[in-house]
Amino acid sequence: MPAAAPLRIAVIADTHDHCPEDLPALLAGADEIWHLGDVCEPATLVELEALGIPLRVVRGNNDEHPWPLTLRLVRGGRVFHLEHIAPRRPCAGAAFVLSGHTHVPSDRADADGVRWLNPGCIVRPRARVRTFAWLTVGADGEVGWEWIEL
Repeated sequence: MPAAAPLRIAVIADTHDHCPEDLPALLAGADEIWHLGDVCEPATLVELEALGIPLRVVRGNNDEHPWPLTLRLVRGGRVFHLEHIAPRRPCAGAAFVLSGHTHVPSDRADADGVRWLNPGCIVRPRARVRTFAWLTVGADGEVGWEWIEL
């Protein structure tokens, strides 16, 4: 029996009232979309919601909408903690901490083996490149992370 295809999750952050024209088409093949905050105006998400793909959003420091401040999601048996501003320490049991806020893509592991991931920023990057990321999670828990430049 062939192995199930990995779950493909588009991870974005810091749209700040702007959904680039080409973004919905780029994300159309996702199984899920995770937005790590600073949407600002909820109408910014209308085109992404129209894709019919499950969309998870956490509240950023510039958001007034009552999205949750954090989400704990389990995919492929792995625990993912989503929060706009990275916490000082990972939440208990989390293998991955995904955050936005810095507008700079990053991927690092701490001394405890927790992986800290940031997709960068779609509209006002500090790294001079607009990015989002693809997170892939296999049924066996194998995780992949790839930045995409816009």
